[in-house]
Amino acid sequence: MKKNFRIIAAVMTASLLLAFTGCGSSGSSSGSGQASASDKTSSAAASGEASSEQIKVGILQLSEHDALDKCRQGFLDYLAENGYTDGENIVFDYQNAQGDQSNLKTISQQFVNNEYDYLVGISTPATQSLATETQEIPVIGTAITSFEAAGLVESNEEPGGNVSGVNDETPIADQMALLKELIPDAQSVGIMYNSSEVNSQVQAETAQAEAEKLGLTVEVSTVTGSNDVAQAVETMAEKVDVIYLPTDNTFASTMATVGQISETKQIPVIVGEAGMCDNGGLATVGLDFYQLGLQTGEFAKKVFEGGDISTMPVEYPKTNNVTVNKDMADKLGIEIPQSVLDKADYIIENGETTAVEK
Repeated sequence: MKKNFRIIAAVMTASLLLAFTGCGSSGSSSGSGQASASDKTSSAAASGEASSEQIKVGILQLSEHDALDKCRQGFLDYLAENGYTDGENIVFDYQNAQGDQSNLKTISQQFVNNEYDYLVGISTPATQSLATETQEIPVIGTAITSFEAAGLVESNEEPGGNVSGVNDETPIADQMALLKELIPDAQSVGIMYNSSEVNSQVQAETAQAEAEKLGLTVEVSTVTGSNDVAQAVETMAEKVDVIYLPTDNTFASTMATVGQISETKQIPVIVGEAGMCDNGGLATVGLDFYQLGLQTGEFAKKVFEGGDISTMPVEYPKTNNVTVNKDMADKLGIEIPQSVLDKADYIIENGETTAVEK
């Protein structure tokens, strides 16, 4: 399915501008220390700068938190560094649904109605929303644990439709092994996630199986939104020796709250990705979401240049890193074993994240 660029009108009406800005946020965050390219993308798309020679791309992100923001930034940076200059040969419209399902649907419909050339979904719910609205426009998904479980592809090897991309599958067995190495006396683990996120359900099931292999007793608790997190974590902290959080968007966006409870209740929290360590997670073996964004940009470039997305296999993360939060370990009175320090790629100490030279 090779995509011919649609002719985009040179001037978008003021009513269209209001429609785009009324349902989502175009907030920015930089995962690379640079000014966010998304600061410019929405304004470029809405200001009538598009021409018939420009590719027009709608980017839909579920919510703002460290992992998804870094993923978006990596995506934009890769394309910018490989000849796709915003406002010249490509125009991005970035919209953030702020974790609201109705916003996801409204933005998805607007992107499709305006006949964007390509759509990008950052997170499982965002990509599902886009895929529901169109079976024609190529949808590039990223930060998705399982395209198959989410019903986005026929198979990872042969997607078969208009959706493919890069998943964020994490090494859960390695995460559970790290948990036992850090807290060898732990006998029970509480697994927590948002029950409405398919990606989290998949990870939770895998985590439970891996934890039981290690002889851990498992308690499972779910939330339906960020307002449930504080009470749920406090309750779980009374039941188990350690808490495990997958790469769940709800918990990722409320890690500051989780970190405070972790310290107060003296309960260690092992997390699904490195960004969650910044606000209270003790440690993880996980991917770098900025690198995931770079990989997604590379995937998108292939699609932009004629790749048939229906035959492009879903890609997997290329690297995983060990991140240890020594600040949190000190607050919890946990001495990090030398064996863990030896394999750490990043250490958080005195509020700073440092790459370990090897």
